[in-house]
Amino acid sequence: MEMQMVRFTALLSASFLAIAAAAHAQDTAADARAFPAQLAGHAQLPAATFIAPPADAPSYFAQSGRFTAGARVEQPMGIFDEKTGLSRPFAGQPVQGFSSTRSLGDNRFLFLTDNGYGNQLNSADAMLHFSIFKADFDTGRLAFERTIFAHDPDRIVPFPIVTETTDTRYLTGQDFDFESIQPVGDGYWIGDEFGPWLIQLDGNGRVLQVVATEVDGQLYRSPDNAFVQAPAPAGQLPDNVIVQRSGGYEGMALGSDGTTLYPMIEKTVYNWADGSFESINGTPVLRIFEYDTVANAWGDKVRFYPLEDASYSMGSFNMIPGTTRALVIERDQNEGDPRDAAFTKPANFKRIYLIDLERADENGVLEKIAYIDLMNIADPNGLAPRGTIDGVFNFPFMTIEDVDWVNETTIVVANDNNYPFSVGREFGRADDNEVILLDVADFLKAD
Repeated sequence: MEMQMVRFTALLSASFLAIAAAAHAQDTAADARAFPAQLAGHAQLPAATFIAPPADAPSYFAQSGRFTAGARVEQPMGIFDEKTGLSRPFAGQPVQGFSSTRSLGDNRFLFLTDNGYGNQLNSADAMLHFSIFKADFDTGRLAFERTIFAHDPDRIVPFPIVTETTDTRYLTGQDFDFESIQPVGDGYWIGDEFGPWLIQLDGNGRVLQVVATEVDGQLYRSPDNAFVQAPAPAGQLPDNVIVQRSGGYEGMALGSDGTTLYPMIEKTVYNWADGSFESINGTPVLRIFEYDTVANAWGDKVRFYPLEDASYSMGSFNMIPGTTRALVIERDQNEGDPRDAAFTKPANFKRIYLIDLERADENGVLEKIAYIDLMNIADPNGLAPRGTIDGVFNFPFMTIEDVDWVNETTIVVANDNNYPFSVGREFGRADDNEVILLDVADFLKAD
């Protein structure tokens, strides 16, 4: 949910964070080797792609985006956005905003749609769902195979939801912020940013469990957790609010055993003991937990992913099958092609790192083995319809939130286009969802 720009209030100043990160970013970056990437395929879902809600959903969901101007606007297309030239509310539910993916083989991909329109308060009419697509990289198109809507008819969710009084109880972007998904057995596990929660769904999207994050006796909550009461203006947040707003589970990998989840916090957690955001030896770090889906229990082990800068975020996290190695997207908060003068604060740092969950130092900080630069992708064959200049393609989106292993030489990468707000590919035009294949054979073999 990256368009939400409110940041967790804390005592540590941004300047201190920047100084601490700058002092150590060069050291951590130096350990990882840079490898080339070449565009092997490009497909996209147009920004204006919508789907009808299920037939048994309240008629309220036939329109979405009515709360994105602050106050309610029911008139269709009654809100105009000068940045993109689009109007809303929209008819139907948006499919845009791919916040997680899994490669299913044969160019089929599971994509999780983000929670709605950028924050908890404006997404009450955005339904939570995910889809399976078949990509045709010859034509550059994505075809729907199936869409699954999350719902809670058994009243498993432990707090009131938007559709509380209905029988179907479909979930919305005000209830949860779905950011990561893993197929496990016959169903799915979802990583949420608000709680942060883990949510187990059956194969049809029916809620089976909602699991709070409590690891080694520590309860992790964000300011958007349903059980957190907002403080008075001069008061402090409750002591168990240590996860930053919009900083819960952004990525969640699935181990090679097919049952162990590795949810990763998107932003550094807050330390009440010394009033700081978490770092180890001056390097800002993100926590990675373990959850056993068979025993339904959290493990005590915590790993730490080192950020190159405290202002950066991780965007996606998936394992390479049969190994303890994984792919992690790390990125800045900027958007726009730096080769286009229309963008005054363009994208700069967009990388995919290779890590190994068994390669960590004495403090549990993972080693960054290698990386590829998404701002410097070779496209000698001109596969991309846009974004290639002099044979170099880039991925200049604010939120790049999808990466997964496809085969021994190839990975898939996609963006969350924050529809209708993000403008990264072309100034003045809402971003599409772009899905790219990258040939990174040497990167995947790095050691």
